[in-house]
Amino acid sequence: MASINGIKSNHNFIANNDNHSHHNSINECEEQNIWSSILTQVQTSATNKLPSNKSIIVLGDNDSGKTSLIAKMQGIEDTRKGSGLEYHHLLVRDEYRDEQTQCGVWILDGNCSWNSQLLKFALNDYTIPDTTILLTASMTKPWDIINSLEKWTKVLDNHLKNLNLNREVFNSYKQQNLKRYLEYISPGDEMESLVNTPVKFRSNSDLEVSFKNSISCNSVNSPLPEGVLTHNLGIDIIVVITKTDYMSTLEKEFDYKEESFDFIQQAIRKFCLKFGASLLYVSVKVNKNCDLLYKYLVHRIYGLKFKTPALVVEKDAVFIPTGWDNEKKIAILYENIQSVSPDDDYNEVIGSPIVNKPLQKEVETTAEDDQVFLLKMQSQLNQQMPVGATPPTRTTPIVQKQSERRTPINTPPTGAQIDGSKGTPGGEGVLQTFFNSLLNRKSGSPGVGSPRTPNNITDNRMGVQAELDRMIGSNSSTPTHKLNLSATSSEQ
Repeated sequence: MASINGIKSNHNFIANNDNHSHHNSINECEEQNIWSSILTQVQTSATNKLPSNKSIIVLGDNDSGKTSLIAKMQGIEDTRKGSGLEYHHLLVRDEYRDEQTQCGVWILDGNCSWNSQLLKFALNDYTIPDTTILLTASMTKPWDIINSLEKWTKVLDNHLKNLNLNREVFNSYKQQNLKRYLEYISPGDEMESLVNTPVKFRSNSDLEVSFKNSISCNSVNSPLPEGVLTHNLGIDIIVVITKTDYMSTLEKEFDYKEESFDFIQQAIRKFCLKFGASLLYVSVKVNKNCDLLYKYLVHRIYGLKFKTPALVVEKDAVFIPTGWDNEKKIAILYENIQSVSPDDDYNEVIGSPIVNKPLQKEVETTAEDDQVFLLKMQSQLNQQMPVGATPPTRTTPIVQKQSERRTPINTPPTGAQIDGSKGTPGGEGVLQTFFNSLLNRKSGSPGVGSPRTPNNITDNRMGVQAELDRMIGSNSSTPTHKLNLSATSSEQ
């Protein structure tokens, strides 16, 4: 009996424990349901706010204007180009709901061979649904536009393949691109609420449902046009052709015609159709379509209102949103393309110009040391000097002594009568007559008004001295030094 009672008591104890654990599990489920309901309410209320996890990745060659374009949309004048992978942000504001957020912007350096590995920090399997690709190419080199766009889409495709995404999830990303194209309605064609309804996916289940609905829609009601999304990468792409103000320079210096620009445009638009991409022509220099690009970006990323239709009239301000374009609309450009065929190879029609004289940068020279320069000059002077010659030295002019300048003259000048018996008073008239004869003589000396050269002055001095010496010989009573002083003063 004791054993039986013990078994019963153990059974009751186990039953009580089971009931207690059952009640605990019920309470835990209720608590989980409470937390789930709270999270659901928070998530529902959060959908009305602008998300903060959106980002833009800017790809393109060097000098394609990536940094300047983002700085323009930021409202910054001072642009500083970085290297590798730069990070910026755009301020996004919803004026209707008075909300704002920041959209991250990644700018990859143009050297794709080295910097493509950095894409993993900006684009991975978690960020793909919230990322927009801004693919840039410059109009300053129109012959490289298609090659540049194809190169960077290939880099992007290889990176997405290396992520090894789940096949179903990646297909849902592709279907999202398809829906963007099929659901586009031009502003004014339908109600405004339908035009600005954003396409949002919150979970994989929503993506799967959208994938099935889009297949039925695409196969029955809205067949995909020919050439559209043949290269679907599962990510939103916007092609931006920068520096369109350079078109005027292409017309003047490279003889580009309207036909050339139409051929370029139709080739770019066909490229955009393959990837389901939008297209904008912008110019930061003249501020053309920069604001339009910003508004279109926040419309595509955050679903804000956007009322601008496609723009194809101005050749340097083209805007083609995703879903608007097709082969028939592109064929309108063919009417102006007469000398070539639209199907011709792009690189053959828009070839790189041949530069006869390659541009050479000025060689920067550095001045050598002063002592080194002087030594070189000294060696050159020594080489040019004849053998045995002494280097030139600075000397002062040699003045002949008074005794060396004395030259005896026996014949007195014509018209000069010298009387040796007369003293000094009569000598003044003789000197005056002599000096007048020197000034008036025509041969061997310059006339009145002629320039006085050093040779003429020396000859005059020698003639005066000779005449004075002759006078001294005839009149020994006159001191020599006085006559010399008199002659000197008269000459002066």
